[in-house]
Amino acid sequence: MDNTGILYDRIGTGYNTTRRADPYIAERLFKLLESHKDQLFLDIGCGTGNYTIALANKGLNFIGVEPSVEMLDIARSRSSNITWLTGTAEQIPVEDNTFAGVIATLTIHHWTAINKAFAEIHRVLKKDGNLVLFTALPEQMEAYWLSYYFPKMIADGVKQLPPYYTIENAASATGLKITKTEKYFIQPGLQDQFLYSGKHNPTLYLDENIRKGISSFSAFANLEEVEKGLVKLADDIRTNTFPAIKEQYNNKMGDYLFITLKKD
Repeated sequence: MDNTGILYDRIGTGYNTTRRADPYIAERLFKLLESHKDQLFLDIGCGTGNYTIALANKGLNFIGVEPSVEMLDIARSRSSNITWLTGTAEQIPVEDNTFAGVIATLTIHHWTAINKAFAEIHRVLKKDGNLVLFTALPEQMEAYWLSYYFPKMIADGVKQLPPYYTIENAASATGLKITKTEKYFIQPGLQDQFLYSGKHNPTLYLDENIRKGISSFSAFANLEEVEKGLVKLADDIRTNTFPAIKEQYNNKMGDYLFITLKKD
């Protein structure tokens, strides 16, 4: 098992208490796939199956691939109508030209070899099939107000994220071409409580259960920095200082990005 599998084995318990498929994100994935209900689709890094199941509930046939045994066990307990396989973006255990479309949500930063991953996705994707990535770009994460309270954690997270040009070049080298990008801005009421889900509701980060479901907090962060940052955040919320701090980080770049690619 790779390091990503080990990481998510550790945070798998309780993950679904805070991480759920957000209806808007699920709908955008569905539309961007240009899906057909008689075809087969793949979710890479499917975790406990949140978006896999949400899209299957829209009538699509899905296979989920995930390196974490803990996560896959939960996924299997949630749905027996979906095939769940142990694997990674770099090693997908299926035959060539299997899938009409592929999704990868908030997982590309865990890929250990991006060129190999795109080559493998190209192998299993049918001609004219779409790959839909949902990720953050480094410059987007740098603009999160979280960097004010947790600068090292965010800086470390930025280093993990492949820049747009890296994604474009690695994909293009395998025959996957970017056809569309779509900015995503966090909206109030977001149901999937990933890293920047508390953009409009900073009190979320004061909840230990929320932080446990976010790998940046639960596995990668410096404990001393997190503790100090949380004290400062709580104080800024209490004194109503936070809105002015948040205002400094407003931008038009989007918080995350949908990237649609097509196999030539």
